[in-house]
Amino acid sequence: MKRVRRKRAGFSRLKVAALLVGILILGVFGILALAPGIVERANNQVVGPTPALAAPHALALHKTLQIADMHADTLLWSRDFNQKAQRGQVDLARLEIGHMALQILSSVTKSPKHQNYDANGADTDSITLLTMAQGQPPRTWVSLLERSLWHAEKLVRAEAASGGRLRIVRSRSDLSRLLADRAAGLNVTGAMLSIEGLHNLEGHLANLDRLYAAGFRMAGLVHFFDNELAGSMHGLKKGGLTPFGLQVMRAMEGEGMIVDIAHASHAAVADVLRLAKAPVVSSHGGVQATCQVNRNLTDAEIRGVAATGGVVGIGYWDAAVCDISPRGIVRAIAHVRDLVGIGHVGLGSDFDGAVTTRFDATRLDAITQALVDAGFSDAEIAQVMGGNVLRLLGEWLPPQ
Repeated sequence: MKRVRRKRAGFSRLKVAALLVGILILGVFGILALAPGIVERANNQVVGPTPALAAPHALALHKTLQIADMHADTLLWSRDFNQKAQRGQVDLARLEIGHMALQILSSVTKSPKHQNYDANGADTDSITLLTMAQGQPPRTWVSLLERSLWHAEKLVRAEAASGGRLRIVRSRSDLSRLLADRAAGLNVTGAMLSIEGLHNLEGHLANLDRLYAAGFRMAGLVHFFDNELAGSMHGLKKGGLTPFGLQVMRAMEGEGMIVDIAHASHAAVADVLRLAKAPVVSSHGGVQATCQVNRNLTDAEIRGVAATGGVVGIGYWDAAVCDISPRGIVRAIAHVRDLVGIGHVGLGSDFDGAVTTRFDATRLDAITQALVDAGFSDAEIAQVMGGNVLRLLGEWLPPQ
């Protein structure tokens, strides 16, 4: 009897231990399932007061515009792009409500822990854990290149599942068809792939061809840390363009990929603008004349971008404009217009890029109204809201 009781007691302890292990495993998986959403809600916020509804003239004008935004980081997050989400700032449904014609979507592959605007090393990464928690393929856990290729794959899947509402733009002909179809009344929104920091090349120029083949048509040289191509405005050394960086820039120009100087150090920006043979953009940021933050462009840099035929994209968050109201955003836009002309300024929201904004993609009419209030003509508003970006892409993307 004693032996039987001991065996039963042993089995009971094993059952309890197994139950506890099971509960622990379920708890871990539950935390992993919830963590990405919790992280995103904490990072991508929309705060009040909500902008007033646009007046009849501005709203009617808004509905005629071909709107383009040069930067959103939506692909970083674990969401169905085709479904309207309860977090973040961009998805297809919200782009449709906001009347967006083309949203450029960036691939973010590495971000230093304790990220700041002043000085970051390249020795840490906060995105690796996010890739694991979001259940991404294991190849993306250890390769920055594979993270970008996964983002491209996500967009292809979203396009296939959209029922024709979402269309990836890779060429001038793609862009022309998109704009023509929208003008004819079709409910279709374009998306184009970009890269936030070419450290995802992993030091190999040949990887640029792989990224191009995956659909990437714009790329920033750096993000929040110095890399093999150039110094970052937020890096430790903040140096200029390296020989490898120049080699990559020349390859990009040859393929029809747009060079983006957002986040680049002042030394690197000067080098790029001096050496560029094609238009250069600053996809998202601000200007120091209205918001004195180190990553924002000086007047000399704005003139340099304009001299290449490029466009300065104005962001919507505090460090870009120092006033996240629509009026604050338009103040920066007006400075670029007054300095270099209306043809060189556009939108660069940085939606879903760990930013706090006053509105999401559904309320782009608030910017149209603020432009009207600031005295911009209807023709100028059409250029700012998308015409300048679409013109540049229509001239410099590969033909087919």
